[in-house]
Amino acid sequence: MLPRICIVTSNEHKFSEIKEVALEYGLEVEMCPGLKLEIQSDDLADIVFKSALIAYMYLNKPIIVEDAGLFIDALNGFPGPYSSYVYRTIGINGILKLMNDASNRRACFRSAVALVINNRVFSATGEVCGEIATKPRGAGGFGFDPIFVPEGDSRTFAEMSIHEKNKYSHRAKAVRKVFELLFK
Repeated sequence: MLPRICIVTSNEHKFSEIKEVALEYGLEVEMCPGLKLEIQSDDLADIVFKSALIAYMYLNKPIIVEDAGLFIDALNGFPGPYSSYVYRTIGINGILKLMNDASNRRACFRSAVALVINNRVFSATGEVCGEIATKPRGAGGFGFDPIFVPEGDSRTFAEMSIHEKNKYSHRAKAVRKVFELLFK
């Protein structure tokens, strides 16, 4: 039996999404807030890899670190790995204002995940593409979920339950890949 895995985040929404995927694999997880890691890079995989190693050394237990970004074609990939900062500063309305005259509304959410367990590192990425809605819709999710409509659905992530979102989610895809590597 594997030990409980610490999800290094203070974001309860992110934790809930990862926890649902962990349950698919029979894994127990816990939220480990308070460890604020701010690795700066243009590469999500680099951010989670370095953050995971630091967190593992600090906590000395199995950990998962996840980072994600919204990459908007019309904005040359902005905000990308800086999505959290952009959300806190200009928010959804700021992104919609930047997209006001854009005919190309294509965007992709990308996620990178690193799991460190028993001195081994497993990492993976996930992506879901879709488009930016013209106005926010839905009360669920977090971050840019109210304006992101994944391909194959007409609803935003914020209009979906966690279970529905995890069918498409960049984060769920990356976490599943990491767990598949763990059980290989």
